[in-house]
Amino acid sequence: MNLNSSLFHTNKNRLSRILHEDTDASKQISQELINLLPTGKLQPIIIVCIGTDRSTGDSLGPLVGTLLSEKTENDSSPFHVYGTLEDPIHAMNLQEKLNEINKVHANPFIVGIDACLGKLKSVGIVQIGQGPVKPGAGVNKDLPSVGNAHITGIVNVSGFMEFMVLQNTRLSLVLKMAKTIAEGIDEAKNLYQAKPSVTPFTWTLKQEKTL
Repeated sequence: MNLNSSLFHTNKNRLSRILHEDTDASKQISQELINLLPTGKLQPIIIVCIGTDRSTGDSLGPLVGTLLSEKTENDSSPFHVYGTLEDPIHAMNLQEKLNEINKVHANPFIVGIDACLGKLKSVGIVQIGQGPVKPGAGVNKDLPSVGNAHITGIVNVSGFMEFMVLQNTRLSLVLKMAKTIAEGIDEAKNLYQAKPSVTPFTWTLKQEKTL
C-alpha cells in the first residue's frame, strides 16, 4: 500500500487519473496501459498485484489478481498474473516473489498494482503511469520498488493513522475499483500486440522495373 502519488517515480512522465465510476473507466485504463507497454519486441507482461486480504483497504491488489486469474486461466497471451487472494504478494514475501518472477520470465515488463491513500477528493481515483510503485510506504515499511509501470487505486484518506484507515476502508469501494482495473487490464491484454521493431519493406512496381 502506498501513501500518495508523490511516492511514484514519475517526475518526467504524465500520471493519468481515472475515476473508477466513469462509464468508460475500464476502456481508459486499457488505452493508458497499452501506451505504456513495450513495443518492438515481445516481452512477457507480468501483472504483480500487491496487498493482503487481511485488510480491506489493502486488498485491492489481490482482488485484481483474483479477477484477472479467472479471466486468463486458459489463456496463451503474454500476460501473467501474480498475487491473488489465495496466494497474495505482501511485505513478507515480496522480494521472494520478485526473484521468482525474474527466474521464470526472461526480461519481464512488470506492472505493479497496489492500493494507496490520498486526498479526500481523490478517493475512488485509479492512477496509471510509467515507473515503479513503492509498496509499504504508507505504513512506514521499507520494501523494494515494483514495476516498469504501475496502476494504483486511492481507496481512502491519508494523513492520520494510516494502518487503521486501511483496516476500516469500505470493501464495496475496493471491490468496485478492483473490477474496473481488472476489466481494463483484460481489455488491454486482448488488444495488445507488440509492434515490429523494424519497419517492414514494401515492394513497389517502380522498384521492380528498375531491376
